[in-house]
Amino acid sequence: MRRRRLLPAALLLPLALLLTACGGTSAAGTSEGRVDGKGSVTLDVGDQKGGSEAILRAAGELKNLDYKIKWSTFTSGPPLLEAINAGAVDTGGVGNTPPVFAAGAGSKIKVVAAWHGTSKGDTVLVPNDSPLKSPEQLKGRSVAVAQGSSAHFQLVASLKRAGLKLSDIKVKYLQPADALAAFTSGKVDAWAVWDPYTSQILQGKQGRVLTDGDGVTNGLTFQVAAPAALKDKKKAAAIKDYLERLRRAYTWVYDHEEEWAKVWAEDTGLPKDVALAAVRRTYTTRIAVAVDKPLIASEQEIADTFTALKLIPRKVDFAEFTDTRFNDGLPPSTTRARPSTGS
Repeated sequence: MRRRRLLPAALLLPLALLLTACGGTSAAGTSEGRVDGKGSVTLDVGDQKGGSEAILRAAGELKNLDYKIKWSTFTSGPPLLEAINAGAVDTGGVGNTPPVFAAGAGSKIKVVAAWHGTSKGDTVLVPNDSPLKSPEQLKGRSVAVAQGSSAHFQLVASLKRAGLKLSDIKVKYLQPADALAAFTSGKVDAWAVWDPYTSQILQGKQGRVLTDGDGVTNGLTFQVAAPAALKDKKKAAAIKDYLERLRRAYTWVYDHEEEWAKVWAEDTGLPKDVALAAVRRTYTTRIAVAVDKPLIASEQEIADTFTALKLIPRKVDFAEFTDTRFNDGLPPSTTRARPSTGS
């Protein structure tokens, strides 16, 4: 396979750090111990680069806290959920697939809040000069994807829509930094991934979208909490306030795309144009929704899919891993996402 121009090495580092809430299974967490607020209650919040802390700070929602938020940064969703399961973190944000794998492992977690957005940033990318024009042509081709990520399910669902199975392709389980290098050097035919990697490739003119997850996957992202924290009245009250602030912060993004992109770029090291493209394609589409029966059914479908593929060791009843106490006043999870303002 012909080798293609690599992305500049300087761009690989920030992307390696940004395995986001959708991420795969092998990345570790780090705890910096940054603290906001004051008071006798401390809420341990798991976060990822350019995640909840960045958006809350940009929107001015970390002011006047009558409890403390201690931040810990993780490189992806699965280790963050492992920390919640271990009781080291009270709450944190992840994508739609890591909770399914955590549930399959019997982890002590509860999905307590959700956002619904478009899945245009969840893509299967191919190089510009690839002969592939449709998902049906992926048969027999090599595709990089992070195992257990939202992209993993998006790939499975996209293949199913095209009349293919996961076994019809050559799956290369790679974390995003490794997948990025493999993709840009021509070592794989395609890459299933999410924003901001999608925007990085498109803005850098390193590839094009073969298909995206819009209408294929549920477009959900979550805040997950530890059952022990939810049983603590003071911590549960802090979680309620934290979720309300986070919802307001996402609403703030709708009218402040440029400001949020600037903060996100500074926090992650991403180029400003990449951050802005990802904000417009993905972040501005998200609306806060209820953790309800349609949401549970949608996640159950993901769980059943991976159980059938024998990637999850046991049958999962996803309803057991949800807590609906923070649903007050929120629209149903089937509420249409805001339209993307990106290309």
